[in-house]
Amino acid sequence: MTNPAQRGEDGALQPRAVRKALAGFFLAGLLMSFLGPILPAWGRHLSSDFSATGGHFLMMALGILSATSLAHRLILKKGISFGLALASGLAYAALIFLALVSPPASPWLRLTGVFAVGLAAGLLASGLFHAISHSYRLDPAATANLAGLLFGAGSLVMALFVAGTFYVYAVSSILFLLALIPGVFAIIYARSSFPAVPTGVEPSWRQALADFKSPSAVLFALVLFFQFANEWSVAGWLAIFLIQRIGLNPASAILMLVFYWLALVLGRVLAQFLLPRVSHARLLALSTASALFGCVILTFTITRFGALSGILFVGGGFAMVYPLLVERIGRRFPYFHPALFSGIFSLAMMGGLLAPWTIGFYADAWGIRLVMLVPLMGTFLVTVLLLLIWVEAKLTGEQAAT
Repeated sequence: MTNPAQRGEDGALQPRAVRKALAGFFLAGLLMSFLGPILPAWGRHLSSDFSATGGHFLMMALGILSATSLAHRLILKKGISFGLALASGLAYAALIFLALVSPPASPWLRLTGVFAVGLAAGLLASGLFHAISHSYRLDPAATANLAGLLFGAGSLVMALFVAGTFYVYAVSSILFLLALIPGVFAIIYARSSFPAVPTGVEPSWRQALADFKSPSAVLFALVLFFQFANEWSVAGWLAIFLIQRIGLNPASAILMLVFYWLALVLGRVLAQFLLPRVSHARLLALSTASALFGCVILTFTITRFGALSGILFVGGGFAMVYPLLVERIGRRFPYFHPALFSGIFSLAMMGGLLAPWTIGFYADAWGIRLVMLVPLMGTFLVTVLLLLIWVEAKLTGEQAAT
């Protein structure tokens, strides 16, 4: 039964429930960024079988995609609180299972656990997007920004925790400790209440496909696909790349991953300050140039300083693109909604999760340097697509943001 103290007369979430919903994005960030720091802890940096390493990303992606096809019906039937508690409990169980099957156990068992982590992350994300729906309608910018910052903080903490404990605890102990976080969230969400999910939130496939026939919808979808692929390709492979390319020890390489997430988080804070003060076209140009420059540095550097410089340029450049893009999507497609998981744009973002998997095959064929050449090419494509969006807006008479 819903706690009246957490609801207003219109069924809107009250501040305590809003805070609980937004806090879940911290857990979502922790789960989504799980593979980047944990793969070196499993010894994947010692193997030249990069396609096998990439298989972990495929299993994570399949778990998330499986969850998104089921989550909406589950939440409509059982409620948001049940969905969030189930997702957190599943994440707790998956991390405990992975702790028990750490090396030298069979890698196939770990792939099963990674799939479960992806399933939990997908269920959690869908539940959270439904939970913040009312808050998003009232203040889209503040809600999206806070959720994004908490997501980034969770990703940063994941890398920082593994880096700080790498030489202190065995990997199984690290995973047991990490499991406490979703365990606490499971208890919190099981004891919480959220308003019922309103029907008619998501557009029909007919409406989505009708919009997809327009050039702008195709361009937006492609930008989201490549931008999401760029960010998660770097996040997933950076530590292993730095170990094999530069010779860093695993703890130092994972610490470099912390700086990547820190640059993303601080860059998105800076973006909010710059948005009302700087031309959006100029900001997009600067951010994509920064990301391109950083990818070039990472591709060719053989020093720690060069790696850190490249990471900061890449993270800072990536940070600016997504807030600007979401703002333009919201203006171009009024029905855009945080619970839009079955539309064209969510499919593009989820499809981007497959990029870290494909990198493994490229690295097998042409070497570890290809890990950074892929986001380099992806960033170039994003730049071209953003220019096409600007041209299309001019041709159709859409007012450009300044």
